[in-house]
Amino acid sequence: MDGSSLKKQSRLPLCESTGFLMRDTHLTVARVLRSRLQGARITLSQWYFLRAMWSEEGLSQRELASRVGITEPSTLSALRKLEKNGFVRKVRNARDRRANTLYLTEAGQNLEGELIHHAVEVNSNATRGFSDDELATLHDYLRRIKTNLMDEISKDKG
Repeated sequence: MDGSSLKKQSRLPLCESTGFLMRDTHLTVARVLRSRLQGARITLSQWYFLRAMWSEEGLSQRELASRVGITEPSTLSALRKLEKNGFVRKVRNARDRRANTLYLTEAGQNLEGELIHHAVEVNSNATRGFSDDELATLHDYLRRIKTNLMDEISKDKG
């Protein structure tokens, strides 16, 4: 086999790359959601933190950053803005005085009712034409992909 044949064989076309397709899809979903959140003056990174806190409050900044998958410096910036806008409040952690525990204010809690329909609509539009079984299978595949990659990360650390 000559060099050019080997090179062609080793290529991974973008249309066949799981990673590229997932990233491209994520960016498209994010762009649509971002445009819908602009009216509420909520950025996409702030959205991710609000979503996490609507499910689970009383987390430290580090825990919240981990849940959302955003770096701590980016977390700090988004949380400062949410706090400034009256959606989040920090409470000094009683066990570790260096850490803050984060809670939603009433205004932050109320945002869920105002904004969640955007996520529902974007998800609904993104999966238009999918049967319930297909959607369940897609979710299963995505969770399995993440698990496989998390296993890879664990091996790299070990």
